Amino acid sequence: MLSSIMSFEDRGKWGKSNYRGNCSGYIIKGLLDHYQPKHFLEVFAGGGTGFDVAKELGYKNSTHLDLNPKYGGWNALTDEVPEGSDFVFLHPPYHNIIQYSGKMWGQPHPDDLSRCKTYDEFIKKLDLIHSKVYSSLRNGGRMAILIGDVRKKGEYFSIQRDMAWIGQLDAHIIKAQHNCVSDNRRYAGKFIPIQHEHLLVFKKGNLWIVPVAVTKKASQDLRHSLKVTWRDLVQASLEELGGSATLENLYAVIDGTAKAKKNNFWREKVRQTLQIGKEFKPVSRGHWTLSNGAQMVA
Repeated sequence: MLSSIMSFEDRGKWGKSNYRGNCSGYIIKGLLDHYQPKHFLEVFAGGGTGFDVAKELGYKNSTHLDLNPKYGGWNALTDEVPEGSDFVFLHPPYHNIIQYSGKMWGQPHPDDLSRCKTYDEFIKKLDLIHSKVYSSLRNGGRMAILIGDVRKKGEYFSIQRDMAWIGQLDAHIIKAQHNCVSDNRRYAGKFIPIQHEHLLVFKKGNLWIVPVAVTKKASQDLRHSLKVTWRDLVQASLEELGGSATLENLYAVIDGTAKAKKNNFWREKVRQTLQIGKEFKPVSRGHWTLSNGAQMVA
């Protein structure tokens, strides 16, 4: 039975075990057993897992598409979905973590998602494919997407958060990852390895109206915010000045902030904040420093 958490240490007998990024056949089998679709369509067929599972379950009319010439060289960006289905499974590349064309098969292909030059390009193209596949669904059908988070050069990218959610969310399942290449690596510092994936299932519940949820990214300068506290403002100003500064230097940083503009006595407020804040320590008259650690509070 399906639940909101999946974990398969043994990937199963389906597909090519040496095809990097190939998902466990237990995932596809579990989805097909649960939803019992009349027609199964797989996009990014890759290592053949979906094909093998469908064959074992007795599907006579399943369709498996991939840019790999072995599966007909179907281009998810430019080619039309050949037929409607009541269940589609997609397991796209996780940006360029594993490159497929030119590495796993054939020659490098410009429309291979694993060869997108930037993460933004990857998300844009992924959204285009998801929209196309969702539109091809029969009403009441499901689109299941298995996707993972990635970390590049110390920055964390959550693909499931950044991509558009197209359709009515029917299930969000967390899948544990096992036997990854990265499992054998040792990481320095405070590094938390990624050992999970997201399985998102969207339902088509209306013939014409498509629910779309998009994450909106924005940046806010705390210096322009009235919600920031005086303590936070003074702390950030001291950090900007290297952790130690004179009052005059602090005034120069805080002058012009939204909080200062709203308070005619903001300099007095800065001094009061320094005097009552446990993390602020006087070095000498008119000179303050930021302590290294917080104080224990009973």
